[in-house]
Amino acid sequence: MNIHDRIPADLLRSTLAVDAARPLLTFYDDATGERVEFSAATLANWVAKTANLIQDDLAAQRGDRVVLLLPAHWQTAVWVLACSAAGVVADIGGDPAAADVVVSGPERLPEARACGGERVALALRPLGARFPQPPEGFTDYAVAVPGQPDTFAAYDPPGPGDPALAVDGAELAGDVVVERARADAAERGLAPGCRVMSRMDYGSWRGLSEGLLAPLAAGGSVVLCRNADGLDAAALAARRESERVTHFAA
Repeated sequence: MNIHDRIPADLLRSTLAVDAARPLLTFYDDATGERVEFSAATLANWVAKTANLIQDDLAAQRGDRVVLLLPAHWQTAVWVLACSAAGVVADIGGDPAAADVVVSGPERLPEARACGGERVALALRPLGARFPQPPEGFTDYAVAVPGQPDTFAAYDPPGPGDPALAVDGAELAGDVVVERARADAAERGLAPGCRVMSRMDYGSWRGLSEGLLAPLAAGGSVVLCRNADGLDAAALAARRESERVTHFAA
């Protein structure tokens, strides 16, 4: 745990500095059979590309609001951390009509059209594939992000007191997010090297903390499972064993 982390993106930077090659986020989608694993370096590359997209292509500025209409998914984790790096507020499930930018999965595109600013669509297909037919009025994330630079530097770097995350009806500054993640990690007994399996959605602080922020704050890693409600006890136990899970969040 790095005491110098001040915003959520710092949690990833600290992990990258300790061991860039170790698995950091393993994602399952039990509706499609997808399993994909990201090292700290690979996840950081996605975050850098996405932050560049936010800053340059979408022209979002420090303090702007980016509404995320997304489920628990590895790409959602990328967007939460990229928003932090770019200094914009990641508004989880917020009102698209009040957003400067909206980022939506395929199921919520009609709702996302209320945004008068930039709109980004994520197909959420295996391996980050693009839409077969791009949705009208949206930038297809899978098309726009690969060509972005692999490193990121904010034009107007966010400070620890700047708003970073809106969730559960509350807006949290970057340093508050980090402190809450550290507190959750301590309460859960998370330690460096821990591996947390989560089946929770990202629509609440608890889901975000269990499935991303607290393990990062502790120097651990995440096994994020989407559409896993149909797995029986034996299948869950087998996955926990194969992924060397140390902590479980239902």
